[in-house]
Amino acid sequence: MTLHIPFDNSYATLPDSFFARVNPEPVKAPSLIAVNAPLAQELGIDGLDDPNLAALFSGNALPDGATPLAQLYAGHQFGQYNPQLGDGRAVLLGEAIGPDGQRRDIQLKGSGRTPYSRMGDGRAWLGPVLREYVVSEAMHALGVPTTRALAAVRTGERVVRERPLPGAVLTRVAHSHLRVGTFQVFAARGDIEALQTLFDYAVARHYPDAPDPASFLNAVMRRQAALVAHWLSLGFIHGVMNTDNCSISGETIDYGPCAFMDSYHPATVYSSIDRYGRYSYAAQADIIVWNMAQLATALLSLMPDPEASVEPFTAQIHAMPEMIRAEWLSRFGKKIGVAQATPEDSALITGLLSVMEEAEADFTNTFRGLVDGTARNQFTDPVAFDAWAATWQARIKTEDDPQGQMRTANPALIPRNHRIEEMITAAVAGDDSLFHRLNTAYATPYADTGADADLRQPPKPQEVVQATFCGT
Repeated sequence: MTLHIPFDNSYATLPDSFFARVNPEPVKAPSLIAVNAPLAQELGIDGLDDPNLAALFSGNALPDGATPLAQLYAGHQFGQYNPQLGDGRAVLLGEAIGPDGQRRDIQLKGSGRTPYSRMGDGRAWLGPVLREYVVSEAMHALGVPTTRALAAVRTGERVVRERPLPGAVLTRVAHSHLRVGTFQVFAARGDIEALQTLFDYAVARHYPDAPDPASFLNAVMRRQAALVAHWLSLGFIHGVMNTDNCSISGETIDYGPCAFMDSYHPATVYSSIDRYGRYSYAAQADIIVWNMAQLATALLSLMPDPEASVEPFTAQIHAMPEMIRAEWLSRFGKKIGVAQATPEDSALITGLLSVMEEAEADFTNTFRGLVDGTARNQFTDPVAFDAWAATWQARIKTEDDPQGQMRTANPALIPRNHRIEEMITAAVAGDDSLFHRLNTAYATPYADTGADADLRQPPKPQEVVQATFCGT
């Protein structure tokens, strides 16, 4: 059966200034690593038994109905504005409207050079492709809004980073690839007509109930506040929250140097390029406000009187930290078994985090231990935890189902950094068994069957991952 994707491509109908039409560059010997059959079903894709899947998901062949293009955007990278970025190693094949009525982008990542490659090779090596596949699908299972992985393919070619490495292509799915940086590029150029076209498109696609710039900004802010609070509740660190990696739809996008914390410390940084901790675990709440301020600045150009709009837009941005705080309180309240946390519960939550930080307790296992009674085991000297636990036990006596709250808020499994690195090392050597095992295990992160007890274990000292890398 031939692969069939129900394409309905709207972005390709926008003005040519929004993108460059470009085909993927063929690769030498594509071979399929994985295809995500449940996601394909959600997208309404048929024909996964097509013998040409490797060619189709590597870019060697195009599925019927595809209109390949590379999107233009700009962005602040570590606070510095770059006036033109764009898809330098990705090609949007088009959009599919699934049986659920939702429109989603289908994009090849690592598919070769585009006009926006900026001296890059346009390729991806196997490690980042497998990391994004595993982590994005794990995030979906954890309930986090995220891009997803439809397929992964080896290219049969080498790409050169620090050394020659096996190449790969990821097929990524998103509700769209519109970014803060997409708005920035037209605003910075003073192309108000294009900015208005983009705004109208984004409203129709994502926020039909927010038809003006102020309400649109508020809607995007609310999704971003909820997203970042969700990250924090899982110990997730994006690692490179540039405005070009900030999705208008409120999805997690671009899993480059991402990581999950092991021992709790709010200043934790893994990204090898984040030398000053701009995107550390705790800084994410501040950075998303900064990113939304850049979106607000771009949207000002659409207001009838931009100068008069500065003050109300600024007030909106200043209100965002409280949005995040409310989302954080709700998430962490459930993590300690409180269904409707109040500001008075904040001290109880931060009290636990403080004793965890002092003891360097494992973030995931401590919170999961509140469910199964093993949290105390995470502390070499549990005296401080015991004092906290006495207050906590008294608090949750008034809750109807604290165990149920905690069980659905505290995963047993996360994609731990050392396991991801172990998987990549094995895959580079030609063994994909751990990749498939991790995908299966992380599909049910809140279950605790005991079959994957080894995946719950924090790294041993020699297994600790000190730095993660973008892969470009």
